[in-house]
Amino acid sequence: MMMRISKKARMNRLFRNGGCLDVAIDHGVCNEPSFLVGLEDMSQTVDRLVEARPDAIQMAYGQADLLQQRPERDKPALVMRIDMGNPYNSTRHRTMWSQLQNYHDPIIGALEMDAACVVVNLFMLPDEPELFRQCVENISRVRADCHRFGMPLMIEPLVMLPNDVRGGYQVDGDAEKIVTLARLASEMGADIIKADPTSNPQDFHKVIEAARCPVLVRGGGREDLRNVLAKSAALVAEGANGMVYGRNIYQHDNPKAVVAALMAIIHQGAGGEEAWDIYNRG
Repeated sequence: MMMRISKKARMNRLFRNGGCLDVAIDHGVCNEPSFLVGLEDMSQTVDRLVEARPDAIQMAYGQADLLQQRPERDKPALVMRIDMGNPYNSTRHRTMWSQLQNYHDPIIGALEMDAACVVVNLFMLPDEPELFRQCVENISRVRADCHRFGMPLMIEPLVMLPNDVRGGYQVDGDAEKIVTLARLASEMGADIIKADPTSNPQDFHKVIEAARCPVLVRGGGREDLRNVLAKSAALVAEGANGMVYGRNIYQHDNPKAVVAALMAIIHQGAGGEEAWDIYNRG
């Protein structure tokens, strides 16, 4: 008998009219102290973000109960990070690695916590082919389970600069490299791609064309908010379905106002300056 399991049910919890703002607070698995500024009290962080009402909150298994044990039905969807690695620090490690948090049953925690989606990295670091191979292996281990249980798979292709350019964990921004890696993620069966922004936002439509699935743009380190909003609006105008932002939201004094501005860009088609006004009213 064919089982009637479809990823659509969970995708519908994640996306509203094709758009999604996913606030990432899964940084505790990165083993990088600077990422934890603003995440010291996870219970309070989740309270503030639920009140801000983004579409989704991205967490790892060990913190996901803070969202999922909440009694209200109308809360942000859970996106669960199911891998971890060591490329996040400013210094390059002797051995670079990435592995699934639960090797033998990778998505069981996401099913237990009623996640709407799981996310796995696809790291492309210069001179680190073994790290890349491990990521490919992680994705290939997860994909069949995702299909079997109707769990959307978000793949996060990351094209990184060499550590000696601007320190560790810095986005390259080269459109050709980003498009090539996004295409690889698509070929591996991504339901959603979390892509690097191209240095020139006007190039981002090429990433959309390569993906053949919804594309959310990843953020990175905290930047000037007005610039973040302008860039976000430009990327949405090029076809991005939304954003996965962390530090630009949770390290901000007023996360709720930042979320309101980004939600206006994603769901109402607001421009950068209009979003900046919404933030200032927040």
